[in-house]
Amino acid sequence: MAQTQPKVAYEVLKIADYRNYLFSRAAVTFGVNVLGPTVGWQIYEITKDPFSLGLIGLAEFLPFLVVTLIGGYIADIFDRRKIMITCISLYAVCAFGLYLITHRFPQALNLYGTMPIYIIVGLTGLLRGFVSPAQTAFAAQLVPPQLYANAATWNTMVWQLSSMGGPAVGGILCAASKSAWPSYILAAVLALVSLGFILLVPSKHTPLLVEGKKIPREGFLVSVRTGLNFVFKNQIILASLALDMFAVLFGGAVALLPAFAKDVLAVGPEGFGALRAAPAVGAFIMAWILAFRPPLANTGKLLLGAVAGFGICTILFAVSNSFWFSLVMLAGTGFFDNISMVIRGTVVQLYTPNEMRGRVSAVNALFIGSSNELGAFESGLAARIMGLVPSVIFGGSMTLVVVLTTWWKAPKLRDMSLG
Repeated sequence: MAQTQPKVAYEVLKIADYRNYLFSRAAVTFGVNVLGPTVGWQIYEITKDPFSLGLIGLAEFLPFLVVTLIGGYIADIFDRRKIMITCISLYAVCAFGLYLITHRFPQALNLYGTMPIYIIVGLTGLLRGFVSPAQTAFAAQLVPPQLYANAATWNTMVWQLSSMGGPAVGGILCAASKSAWPSYILAAVLALVSLGFILLVPSKHTPLLVEGKKIPREGFLVSVRTGLNFVFKNQIILASLALDMFAVLFGGAVALLPAFAKDVLAVGPEGFGALRAAPAVGAFIMAWILAFRPPLANTGKLLLGAVAGFGICTILFAVSNSFWFSLVMLAGTGFFDNISMVIRGTVVQLYTPNEMRGRVSAVNALFIGSSNELGAFESGLAARIMGLVPSVIFGGSMTLVVVLTTWWKAPKLRDMSLG
């Protein structure tokens, strides 16, 4: 299955609907990346316990786990744009709720500790379970198939640019105000900006037709089983998702950055914001490169090599006592991870028919959510058992083991080329 390389790196940006989609995604992602690190910093300020940082990931992941397959089923039935509008609106409400309990009603934290924060984080995970498959499936409807790789590159570039600025802005706001509440207000405003852009994109919803007749709606269990069977019978899709899931599950150090910032590198919220943004800087650089040189040749080997590079940079970050070297290594993790993101996004779009994109995107989101949120929990638990630095060294080493195992067990992925 080959894809024609775009003659111009900016080809997909000529599509007005896709531009508005990107602006919407950029705004809400910027807000998420202002809010997430701010929650981590606030929780660690209250508890002084790295395990509490892992609980943030668990609080978001468990609701996401419960609803994401339902979200994929709904995204294949109902208007994906309306799902996005609803979820982004409710995300603004969640961000405003964090502002209220932090600034207006701090007695809630005095009475119940960090529990109200975890509850709101859980609600954002619930929303993500619905919006993620709808968002991914909707994006594929906005561009022609020959531009999927170009679209995936710009999608990750905008996502990483937002991820780069969000933590830095969150850290600056926390430092300037000595409180988390300005970051929460900003996250709510950015969600409303995102809502405005997605309202500019017309609905692309059409019922599934065969020979001009509408197909009867499948039941939930049958529909989900169909989507899961599709993924698990396609070695390329399954292996690319599993590779990312297990690599980031073990190798992610981002959840522990507040502890590294305070206890290893001895930097304040500004330094933490820089550390949190560093992976996005590296990812943005790589995304810009991939916009002009799409990963279409020897794609499978490039994917495996990139994940190995991610693991090596993670290990080097763990043993570093230098703030600047740590920044470079974190940027390296983003640099290599972006290759994986672009390739995985392109593979899922190319190999999945439109009528199944919601369900397959839900499975994709489930894999990625497992790696990020469970990875955060695993990192916090491992830090408590092994210690902060040894736990990250262990995680990076396990990432390399995952790469070797995938090379051996998934020859179709290893030998894949998209061009």
